[in-house]
Amino acid sequence: MEQIQQEQECSHSTQAWLIDSFPVALAKQGHRFKAKVAPELADHGYCATKKLYYYGVRIHVVGRSRAGTLPSPEYIGVTGASEHDGKVFDYIRPILANNVLYGDKAYQRPDAGEVQRDQSLSVLTPVKKQKGQQTLEAHEQWLSTAVSRVRQPIESLFQWIEQQTGIESASKVRSYQGLMVHVFGKLAAAMFFWNFLRVSA
Repeated sequence: MEQIQQEQECSHSTQAWLIDSFPVALAKQGHRFKAKVAPELADHGYCATKKLYYYGVRIHVVGRSRAGTLPSPEYIGVTGASEHDGKVFDYIRPILANNVLYGDKAYQRPDAGEVQRDQSLSVLTPVKKQKGQQTLEAHEQWLSTAVSRVRQPIESLFQWIEQQTGIESASKVRSYQGLMVHVFGKLAAAMFFWNFLRVSA
């Protein structure tokens, strides 16, 4: 409990980052086995949040947390669907130094202590149950709830992007170039509309 309180107090003087990813599916469930589009990047993966096996890519987003509204996307990357979130985090963590990062369980790290010591980057995630553990301890449940509440806005951002663009379904794409147009065209449209709303507000 003291750890999350310290991090929340720290976030007033440092930047709080939110990190997560969402799928863009060229083919879903059983249809994914026959998919061969854009093999330069797309491959087979699983989205635990949606309980979805798919063939396609994964979009990774790091956003700045902002009180009372959706986070501001700062870093966006596209990988194959099989690329683990934790591995992508390793690519970008040097630029997040001296801050606090909130992610889901995929970002739990055995070297979290080293990351905090070497880069002054605190990585906070919900607590995973140990093998055979039925329930979390009260303080673990409290920490998990607190972290999930902080990172909820990035999930809302993904829902908003999907509602505006339908980016997660790419079943009509027939080439690598088409996939790039689908992904970056819809992201650009979403960010244009996002900036328009911010200016109009």
